[in-house]
Amino acid sequence: MTLIFPGAKRHLGVVPQEFNFNVFESVEDILIHQAGYYGIPLKTARERIDTYLAKLGLTDKRHTRARMLSGGMKRRLMIARALIHEPSVLILDEPTAGVDIEMRRAMYDFLKEINAAGTTIILTTHYLEEAESLCRNIAIINHGEIVTNTSMKNLLRELHRETFILDAREQLPEDLVVEGFELTRVDDFCLQAHIEQGQDIAELMSRLHDRGVGIISMRNRENRLEQMFVSLLEQGA
Repeated sequence: MTLIFPGAKRHLGVVPQEFNFNVFESVEDILIHQAGYYGIPLKTARERIDTYLAKLGLTDKRHTRARMLSGGMKRRLMIARALIHEPSVLILDEPTAGVDIEMRRAMYDFLKEINAAGTTIILTTHYLEEAESLCRNIAIINHGEIVTNTSMKNLLRELHRETFILDAREQLPEDLVVEGFELTRVDDFCLQAHIEQGQDIAELMSRLHDRGVGIISMRNRENRLEQMFVSLLEQGA
């Protein structure tokens, strides 16, 4: 039997995937009513509302009825509502679904900020680049079963091969070869470098420099966590 103590609920903030507020209420009223459930004085509630609306980009929507908000704004309202009682643990279910790129990045910054301030965040997401960017620990679930549960660093160390995109400052030599490394020419100014586990990307960069090839930017061709995710599912199959 599992016992849930009422006092424990004060430490939890939950943002479900589906919108579940009264769409005919204003943004401010939704947050005031939520604060009231936790016995938060009106003056304190209004101060917190000012803070979270500002951080989540909803200040100008304060008196707007929820039904008039876009999907992304409703998602942000859900986060503000979950934080109004300042829980120590915040549970987020697909928090950036329907949110545009600019606001998604702003939300990432906000979540990192409250996490750094001491709030533990449990995030469920299908955006693997989001998980890699935000999470220190990760569990991957396949058909209801946890196939791995470890730190992000430990999981990514298990990658056996990564592909990097290298952008060169000047046109690449036609006969460019670096012994011990697999390189694929994309165009006159771009290379793909296939790095096996144990190989040193810094050594490749140094040897390219010795060949007169200056690299101005480098990025993963694919999300590393996505590669690991697919690998784990293939192993399970």
